[in-house]
Amino acid sequence: MNHTLEVSPISRPVLVPPGGQNKVLLHSCCAPCSGEVMEALLASGIDYTIYFYNPNIHPLKEYLLRKEENMRFADKFGIPFIDKDDDYENDRKEWFEKAKGMEFEPERGIRCTMCFDMRFEKAAQYAHENGFPVFTSSLGISRWKNMNQINDSGRRAAEQYPGLVYWDFNWRKGGGSARMIEISKREHFYQQEYCGCAYSLRDSNAHRKSQGRPPIKIGVKYYGDEEEQA
Repeated sequence: MNHTLEVSPISRPVLVPPGGQNKVLLHSCCAPCSGEVMEALLASGIDYTIYFYNPNIHPLKEYLLRKEENMRFADKFGIPFIDKDDDYENDRKEWFEKAKGMEFEPERGIRCTMCFDMRFEKAAQYAHENGFPVFTSSLGISRWKNMNQINDSGRRAAEQYPGLVYWDFNWRKGGGSARMIEISKREHFYQQEYCGCAYSLRDSNAHRKSQGRPPIKIGVKYYGDEEEQA
């Protein structure tokens, strides 16, 4: 089905996945980060499926907000959505087990590498077992992330399977980061205020406290609200 007329009316270059393939598995972390990536893929006529596996997201309320919003946006365009956190509690326990000893590592440190590796290994396995020659992720569009760190994890995961390629496209370039915000405001997406894990929430709240700001309230802030208040 051709969805090109439904996406934002923006002049975009035609994207071509590695090897000229046209079937892509997109690992998504949330609707705000994936919105621009999804629309860019649609505008180029690329056949893709969303893969959601993010047991790092804590607590459950935050996790459900991010996942369900992502599912709704995918449904808007008729994009298949694979929910692999079907056993969230056990997946979450596995994540905390892997994070042992890294609880006080800084953002973008080795704990984040572990987190990317864990999620991408699952995505690569699914891609291999279900006929996807290419997989990629929306994680790199955020300016708060280290793109090299993300791409290295993606390549490591892909190397485990013959013929599988991680597409390390820079989704930020060509105004991608700005369009991410525009789409988020247009869709009134939930605006998360920390990366996702329990340690990120802890450290974000500690920083806010040091500035005399109140702790993060989950589920109350949405893109576009500031304009409405103004």
